[in-house]
Amino acid sequence: MLVVACPCALGLATPTAVVAATGRGAELGILIKGPEVLERVRRLRRALIDKTGTVTRGEMTLVGVETFDGFDTERALQLAGAVESASEHPIARAIASAAATRCGELPPVSGFRAHAGRGVEGQVAGHEVVVARPALIAQRGVDLSAAVRDALDRAAREGRTTVVLAVDGRVAAVLAVSDEPRPEAAEAIAELRRQGIEPVLVTGDEQRVASAVAERVGISEVVAGVLPHEKAAIVEQLRARGFAVAMVGDGINDAPALASADVGIAVGSGTDVAIEASDITLIGSDLRLVPRAIALSRRALRTIHQNLAWAFAYNLVALPVAAAGLLNPAIAGIAMALSSVSVVTNSLRLRRFR
Repeated sequence: MLVVACPCALGLATPTAVVAATGRGAELGILIKGPEVLERVRRLRRALIDKTGTVTRGEMTLVGVETFDGFDTERALQLAGAVESASEHPIARAIASAAATRCGELPPVSGFRAHAGRGVEGQVAGHEVVVARPALIAQRGVDLSAAVRDALDRAAREGRTTVVLAVDGRVAAVLAVSDEPRPEAAEAIAELRRQGIEPVLVTGDEQRVASAVAERVGISEVVAGVLPHEKAAIVEQLRARGFAVAMVGDGINDAPALASADVGIAVGSGTDVAIEASDITLIGSDLRLVPRAIALSRRALRTIHQNLAWAFAYNLVALPVAAAGLLNPAIAGIAMALSSVSVVTNSLRLRRFR
């Protein structure tokens, strides 16, 4: 009876499945931080997905500069590029790169200040320069004329992200940048839906720009105009409605939301802060790894349940038989060993996950 009662299979049920799943995940470019993540993944019903750098390539390019009030295009681009060169935001990098290519060496900036998710400002060649979203420009008391608003509207209808350049309190230009969706994004979004998870696009962009991108990749729910610190609040709002929420992102701005979500998934091309705050890290930027990571986690949890069910069933049947003296000790030893082998073999099936 003591031989039959050995709980080897029970002890192996969970760790063997976890090791097999994490090992296979690493081969696929999916790093799962711990076994507790598996249970949380099973309950997911919403996935907040950051737009820039996650759904899109994160390789913004400057596609238009429209000047106002007599400003020269090259001068406007030079001033904007000088201020943006001190920022690491993708929009800033696109403008600074285009300015350096077109205008050569950019003048130095002093008194640089960044406003997270809204824009930057500083002094360049004796001018007070602000490059920011229209809302921040308006808050500074700068008049957005009908011509400026028309330029912003045209760019938004084309799915382009815009910022306004203000020099010494006057609008000098509207700069438009474009960031194409990743080619695999629509496939990844469709797979998430098949898994019972509704994707939600979250971005600091204006509503029409965000909706244009969402339509191209098949996302129906969009939360636009979100400041970085508000992403975590959106996660909490969804959780308060009873949804288990995943957050998928790649930037420093996403870290609080990644940490507060039930499951944080960091795209491997993102920042160290985002990766540290996540539960699952994807090596590479292929968005299809998101549903694959969820499928692997759910398969691993299902395997654990199967292992535990078999181990309990073995003990449930074998113990009464052994207690009644109907089981030969040699047969009991073989049965105990076979139960452990069956659990390990079932777990190793995860190595064939694709």
